[in-house]
Amino acid sequence: MEELTAEERRVLGCLVEKEATTPEQYPLSLNALVLACNQSTNREPVVVHEPDTVIDALSSLRERKLTRVMHPAHGRVTKYRHVLDEVWALTREELAVVAVLLLRGPQTLNELRTRTERYGGDPADLGGTEGILDRLAARPEPLVVRIERRPGQREERWASLLGGSLEWEEPSAAAGGGSRRGRIDELEATVAELRSEVDELRADLADLRVRLGDLLGP
Repeated sequence: MEELTAEERRVLGCLVEKEATTPEQYPLSLNALVLACNQSTNREPVVVHEPDTVIDALSSLRERKLTRVMHPAHGRVTKYRHVLDEVWALTREELAVVAVLLLRGPQTLNELRTRTERYGGDPADLGGTEGILDRLAARPEPLVVRIERRPGQREERWASLLGGSLEWEEPSAAAGGGSRRGRIDELEATVAELRSEVDELRADLADLRVRLGDLLGP
């Protein structure tokens, strides 16, 4: 399978994530997608992508037939969606695992189990998170790979085979307790999603004002 660039991975991961976590805003406008790419939560590394960077990534992903452009019949805002479920025949639960690996890099089994919960679905139907990983790794063109535990590391982890480094470092103990960090991450993610929703509503309101102006005339 052809590797994706870092920008393509970020865009694709964001589209999958937002479809699952904020379906009322999906497909995403360019503005919403840029905000999603530049989130400081649930992202590793944190980036600052300009709209042109995201547009270039969307263009190349469309050429690979992994995304589609949506032109609303009664709107002025072009939106974008992924089609991984169609192209790679992935379930919702499998998409969640792929998205977390695209957005956060190599993860332990427990990290994936915790971080895919917000995506919904029922991993138990596919043998739990570990069963999903085994399925993704056993495909004719594997999407993930297991990385054996190395000296100084407590657990083995899993990485995406869609591109990027397979290197991974154990989180520093100085970063604080995992459960506390997890709660903070969830709160920050919620705030970021609410901000994205507000921006989307503002864009819709501006579009509505334009259309009302056209109807009312001078």
